[in-house]
Amino acid sequence: MLTTARRTIRPTTVEFEICGDFDLTRCAAFPADRSPAGRAAEDDPGTLRLAFPLDGTGEHVGALVRQRAPDVVSVEVTATREAVPAVAEQVRRMLSLDVDGTGFADAVAADPVMRTLRERHPGLRPVLFHSPYEAACWAVICARLRVAQAALLKQRLAARLGCAVAVGGRTVASFPSPEQLCALDEQPGLSAQKRQRLVAIAGAAREGLLDAWSLRAMPVEDALERVRGLAGVGPFSAELIVVRGVGHPDVFPRHELRLHTVMAAVYGTGVVEELEDIAQRWQPFRSWGAFLLRSVGTSAITGSRHGGEER
Repeated sequence: MLTTARRTIRPTTVEFEICGDFDLTRCAAFPADRSPAGRAAEDDPGTLRLAFPLDGTGEHVGALVRQRAPDVVSVEVTATREAVPAVAEQVRRMLSLDVDGTGFADAVAADPVMRTLRERHPGLRPVLFHSPYEAACWAVICARLRVAQAALLKQRLAARLGCAVAVGGRTVASFPSPEQLCALDEQPGLSAQKRQRLVAIAGAAREGLLDAWSLRAMPVEDALERVRGLAGVGPFSAELIVVRGVGHPDVFPRHELRLHTVMAAVYGTGVVEELEDIAQRWQPFRSWGAFLLRSVGTSAITGSRHGGEER
């Protein structure tokens, strides 16, 4: 049963400036796990409500995110006073606002496909998981399942072991902290192997092996090697954790078949090495380019296929 935090915490508002284009309404439509959690309500499309275990401590926190101006984001944080700065920084990372995006347009200018997609979807930045820990859990949960099934299982885990956080007048379920997930025994829909792997990931997170900031500071290959050492994490899952959990901005996912399928339809080749060469054009924003293609590329193929010049 979902636990509700009993402490009354007065929200603290933090504002920060944005470097480069950003559109919160567009970004809120693309949660990392494609689940309803954390999405803007239909009656409040300019607002994003988030609840998650704070990276490093596991404290369940909330964040009400609004875009006050094209270059200003406001975060109303529900957390203990000492945790407020860390919550704000975690939200910045989740929305890729910790990266100076002013150079993205120039990075993709030489690629007519990417240039067209960026012009059609201005301000759309990668939307990450709340943490590398949650990204790793998602990788385990969704293995051999459809996204909708996996999202439902993740929500049920949050309801059973997580915590309900009041965010902007509504209740949002927070995924179990590593400590809470270590208590996982039975869960309908999860095999014994998946439960064991989730508990192992929770243990690794408690040991600091999934700390976002330390992984972000590493060279990409070193970060990938670390997460590949986790139970149930193969090459695809490792890339998901590093790109969409840690937030490394310049990684081309070599093992993401969905991305490769979209790129093959747009660029006319499905050879991984050739796709990787194409992505070299987007440096130092290869993760951003991959996100843009993965999120909206399929719907824009018709307009982009012939050189991307059609507006």
